[in-house]
Amino acid sequence: MILNNVDFETYFRHYPDEGGFFGKYGGCYIAPELQKAMEEITQAYFTIAQSRQFIAELRRIRKEFQGRPTPVSHLERLSNKLGSVQLYVKREDLNHTGAHKLNHCMGEVLLAKYMGKKKVIAETGAGQHGVAMATAAAYFGLECDIYMGAEDIKKQAPNVARMKILGANVVEVTEGQQTLKEAVDAAFAAYAKEYKDCIYCIGSVVGPHPFPMMVRDFQHVVGEEARAQFVDMTGHLPDAIVACVGGGSNAAGFFSGFLNDPVEIYGIEPLGRGATPGDHAASLQYGSEGIMHGFNSIMLKDENGDPAPVYSVASGLDYPSSGPEHAFLRDCGRVKYDVINDEETIDAFYELARMEGIIPAIESAHAVAYGIKLAQRMGKGSVLINLSGRGDKDMDYIIEKYGIR
Repeated sequence: MILNNVDFETYFRHYPDEGGFFGKYGGCYIAPELQKAMEEITQAYFTIAQSRQFIAELRRIRKEFQGRPTPVSHLERLSNKLGSVQLYVKREDLNHTGAHKLNHCMGEVLLAKYMGKKKVIAETGAGQHGVAMATAAAYFGLECDIYMGAEDIKKQAPNVARMKILGANVVEVTEGQQTLKEAVDAAFAAYAKEYKDCIYCIGSVVGPHPFPMMVRDFQHVVGEEARAQFVDMTGHLPDAIVACVGGGSNAAGFFSGFLNDPVEIYGIEPLGRGATPGDHAASLQYGSEGIMHGFNSIMLKDENGDPAPVYSVASGLDYPSSGPEHAFLRDCGRVKYDVINDEETIDAFYELARMEGIIPAIESAHAVAYGIKLAQRMGKGSVLINLSGRGDKDMDYIIEKYGIR
């Protein structure tokens, strides 16, 4: 497939380029003292992580520890209720720790171990990346610091407890809005002081090169599995695929399996309470080009051009930018990005639970909500949704704020 001069048959050979750019997005905009650390990680990724020994060990871990491959499930009752379009979900909620995050965490921490590092640093919003990183650190015997905003700590108490049980040091961040953006700020500040002995394992396809590429590549297993499973199950490709997008790690991995196929691809951002600035986190819909956290992408800005305050009912999506590859795929037209608001998300959360016995993460419920709308619009065909995580972490918050419906 060739679209706007981008050849998707050879896409992964050319994107990102040597400088970490997807077109004009990406790069490595960091302080000089951290540049050497990024070069060390890049070199290690292109040597150690491509070796037969590393790949074999990661494959064994995915099979024996993570429980991969995760299945694809047909949502038969929900599909019948909606009409003739058939809905399916890729069950990353069944990946060990309950979300897709462990896919790149095990890869990143395995790389840190091969590099001789003693500690990993990470940030988290919804807590799933934090839990996955704490799990990986425990598995490999490394120290682990997790930076998390005070507001998210309140919302995601079960995941905070899990991180602590796994031996991680959870560092409460009290600056600014006390959510994901501030957690990333604090993690970068800590990394600048400790980079010789540790790695900052970024939790999405954001940050300076090589992280957008590296996280996407470790998450590619989701799209690779999903494509093969769907064809094996149905005999054909889905007509459309859908994933939620904050920073965009689950979507990047999921989409990567289908970029060269005749499949419609939808990335769904959080519209939150509405289109008013500060009430959403839909950067690709309402943002403009800008640099933050070491990369150039599309971001939501305030009147001074700084990252704007954002909001989403999903702690894992309330980030004022999106991964550079998502900005590139939007611009070249390969992926369509749209929005779902809080109310639609909570409705889909309960609908999937009641109709199919699956409680989704609030983040994933954005994709489910859009899949339902898409099915109603299409009239026929099939839609495959990436169910990026399970909703155990969200139940107390949902009941407190929305009640039992």
